[in-house]
Amino acid sequence: MTQPQPFWPEGKPRTLTLPGTGVMHNLRVSAERYPDRVACWHYGRSWTYAQLHGDATRLAGHLAARGVQRGDRVAVCLQNSPEWAIAAFATWQLGAVVVPLAPMLQARELGFFLQDAGIRAGVVGAELYDRAHQAGLAHAVVANVMRGAQATPGVPLPDGLDVTPQLMGEDVTFEDALRAEPAPEAAVGADDLCIMPYTSGTTGLPKGCMHTHRSVQANVFGAGVWVDGNVEDVFLAALPFFHVTGFINSLMSALTVGGKVVIMSRWDRDAARTLIREQQVTLWTNTPTMLIDLMASPDFNPADLRSLRSVTGGGASLPAAVGQRLLDLTGIMFLEGYGLSETMAQSHSNPRGRQKLQCLGIPLFNVDARVVDLDTGRELPPGETGEIVLRGPQVMQGYWNRPDATAEAFMEIGGQRYFRTGDLGYTDEEGYFFFADRLKRMVNVSGMKVWPAEVENLLHAHPAIQEACVISVPDERSGERARALVVLRPGQQATPGHLETWARTQMSTYKVPRDWQFVESLPRSPTGKVAWRQLQEAARAQMA
Repeated sequence: MTQPQPFWPEGKPRTLTLPGTGVMHNLRVSAERYPDRVACWHYGRSWTYAQLHGDATRLAGHLAARGVQRGDRVAVCLQNSPEWAIAAFATWQLGAVVVPLAPMLQARELGFFLQDAGIRAGVVGAELYDRAHQAGLAHAVVANVMRGAQATPGVPLPDGLDVTPQLMGEDVTFEDALRAEPAPEAAVGADDLCIMPYTSGTTGLPKGCMHTHRSVQANVFGAGVWVDGNVEDVFLAALPFFHVTGFINSLMSALTVGGKVVIMSRWDRDAARTLIREQQVTLWTNTPTMLIDLMASPDFNPADLRSLRSVTGGGASLPAAVGQRLLDLTGIMFLEGYGLSETMAQSHSNPRGRQKLQCLGIPLFNVDARVVDLDTGRELPPGETGEIVLRGPQVMQGYWNRPDATAEAFMEIGGQRYFRTGDLGYTDEEGYFFFADRLKRMVNVSGMKVWPAEVENLLHAHPAIQEACVISVPDERSGERARALVVLRPGQQATPGHLETWARTQMSTYKVPRDWQFVESLPRSPTGKVAWRQLQEAARAQMA
């Protein structure tokens, strides 16, 4: 039996009745209710709800003319922008499935996703077009997300995004695609596939998390109720939309209630502070790294955050001292949460007015979460550490074309299917959950998940590297960073700088190890596997 929750927020229901409609319906309703209200603001550019919905239906018309049908997968590979939202809603207008991809991907990585998901078409940033073409994207709609943007005092335009590539074949610009006739809205049910964010794991092969419209709506509406979001709210969207937390809390929940989304394409602490003040931002979901960075600015002024009603986040624990400083300076108590790609962002959060720092919080609406013994599956009492497992409407259906991985990710308790998070934790006597350690190999870099096996696979392609082991070590700024322990081939030489430069051409920037150590050999377990945990524990002990 899951732990009681005596500190559930007063006046909030314990369960939510979820809509049976698809997520495109959310935008259509907001556009009908608030046609002239600004939906998205982006470096001086604005889209009203009517414009956002109209652009999405016209882009859908273009995609349909290129053969995209119900159930097809469409790549969305852009920096945060109104174009990202338009691309996603255009896909849902056709009953197709969004595959959100990180704009940091290199061509080799992008090629894997195109093949694995069977992607027919995609909307990509202009600065990424050459990579997408090299990766084999069949049809690209190419968006310059800085077209028409304007720098203002304190809010400079991000570098490297305002480019005009030479398009090839039948690829088109975003503006040309919007000249198509609007496509009708497909009949979509709650159980149809909606979005497929990719996660990785111990094998190093990324896996698509199959989320239905129901599992997305569970957290879209749950997030809104949890923070009391309403039409007058202004949301700062600094987290990337390709990541489930930014997608749900900074975009989808905001557009569903009719709020205004102030979009940042790249993180800039002083620009964020200026936007919060000038746009009168009321709700901000972030990572602790962003909050630490913002408060470390020599120009930080607590008065700039006066408009904020709620600051929520996750991906890593906020250091208690930072949380206390935020509270002392601004009166804002950081609301920490917990979730995964497999749970479409949040499954837990701290209740307002009864928050605990460095705590995952309590299970949210309709979520049954437990801590179970690793060997027996028996539910453990408060204070005992085991694996966190859960079931709820936001849990994915499984991994795309990975039946074995899906089977391993779930277990049965009392005839019910529970998702195994791979995280070790415990509860206290009040039903709050706390993180203890990981079963999975993973490095948490500012809330972005880096899977060592995937990085190792890519490093092994370097001609000088005989073997590599990637471990997680603490980092004051990002929480954790990846360290690569490298065995060079006989007669080969390399420097950390050389390897890091090369690695940046092979993998997304956030995956690249930030420190490198050359070793003669790597320790192994009795079965011959590299003893990564032994290396990681030794490195952490040395740093401590």
